[in-house]
Amino acid sequence: MTELTKDTIVPFLQDIFERRGGEEYLGEPVTMAQHMLQGATIAENNGMDEVIVVAALLHDVGHFTSEFGMFTMDDTEDRLHEEAGAQVLAAFFPTLVTDCVRYHVAAKRYLCATRPEYLDRLSEASLHSLTLQGGPMTAEEVAAFEQNPNLKEIIQVRYLDEAGKRADMVTPDFSHFAPMVQRVVDHHCEQTFSPRD
Repeated sequence: MTELTKDTIVPFLQDIFERRGGEEYLGEPVTMAQHMLQGATIAENNGMDEVIVVAALLHDVGHFTSEFGMFTMDDTEDRLHEEAGAQVLAAFFPTLVTDCVRYHVAAKRYLCATRPEYLDRLSEASLHSLTLQGGPMTAEEVAAFEQNPNLKEIIQVRYLDEAGKRADMVTPDFSHFAPMVQRVVDHHCEQTFSPRD
C-alpha cells in the first residue's frame, strides 16, 4: 500500500467502504457500511458537530484495516479493532476523532458499569463482545476513563454506535460525507503543520 497523505486518506477510506462495506456486521441486521453510515446520518440529522459525525462514520473502520480480521460470534478473544482503526486515522484526524474510535469499546464497558440500564440496549453480539472486552469497568477503570477530556464526545459516539443497527433505515452513501471528512482532515493538518509565530 502506498503511503497515505491528507489528500489520499479520504479516497482510501471511501474505497474501503465501497469494496468491503457490504460485509456482515457481527450478526446484526445491517452491513458494516450501513452500521457506520447510520450512526453518521443520525448525528448529522441531529445537528451534531462535524467531528462527531465523522467519528461516528469511522468508529469501526478498524474492522476493515485490522490484521486481526473481523469479529465473529465464535471468537474467544478480543481482536482490538478499535486500536487498529485509531492507528490508521491518527496522522490525519484530530484527537477527538481518534479518541472516539480508540475508546468506543471502552465506552461500552464504562456505560455498563455506570448506567446499568445501558445493558438493555446491547444486542446479543454486543453482549458477547463485551465479555471478550473485559466486561463492565471496575471502579478504578471508571475513575481513570473519566479523566479523558473527550469523555462526553466518546459517549456520544458510543450511543450512535448502538443506534446504527436498523434494518429499515436508508442513509446516504460515503460520498455524501466525504467532503465533511476532508474538511476535518484539512483543518487538523492546517492546525498541526502551520508555522507558529
